[in-house]
Amino acid sequence: MKTSDFDYHLPESSIAQTPAEPRDSSRLLVLNRVSGKVEHKIFRDVINYLKPNDLLILNQTRVIPARIFAKKRIRWQG
Repeated sequence: MKTSDFDYHLPESSIAQTPAEPRDSSRLLVLNRVSGKVEHKIFRDVINYLKPNDLLILNQTRVIPARIFAKKRIRWQG
């Protein structure tokens, strides 16, 4: 596997710059494991998909505005 296998185009307009307001209005992608159907919902609907004893883990990490620019050096074997 190569790291280039993970390359894809992501337009700047698709990257959220601020949290959704109100926070529970953010988008939620739901996959029905039986049918394979994908639905677009709103996060406040997540309660409709949780069952007793399910575990919901919240990630409250933040993305720092950082970017690394690099060039690959190619060794000449001539």
